[in-house]
Amino acid sequence: MKYTVTASRWERGWELRIEGVGATQSRGLADAEKMVRSYLRMDFGEEAAAAAEIEVVPVLEAGLAEEIGAVRDEIAELADKQRGAAVRSSALVRKLRAAGLSGADTAAALKVSPQRVSQLLRRTEKAS
Repeated sequence: MKYTVTASRWERGWELRIEGVGATQSRGLADAEKMVRSYLRMDFGEEAAAAAEIEVVPVLEAGLAEEIGAVRDEIAELADKQRGAAVRSSALVRKLRAAGLSGADTAAALKVSPQRVSQLLRRTEKAS
């Protein structure tokens, strides 16, 4: 089950309002999800708390929440691109090696270290 948690700052940390469930608190945003899971564990049991999808939404000055969302989206998009580039890099390293290039030449062609070429080859071997 998904729970949206509104986090509001107060003098001792953050008040965490769990939509449709109740409220708890945490000293910092880093602890918010842990505290919400603890609350859910008491109300619904260990299994439900462990399976819960929790989204903590901090209440911030106008515009900051939107900016956080935009940056998170950009980070997720870049992570997807990085995973795709790693898959393509592994395939290309395999092709270059099959074409007779040494590890050092493959590294030079891709402008990466020979160690990175070895990592990409191992990644390809693990996937096979």
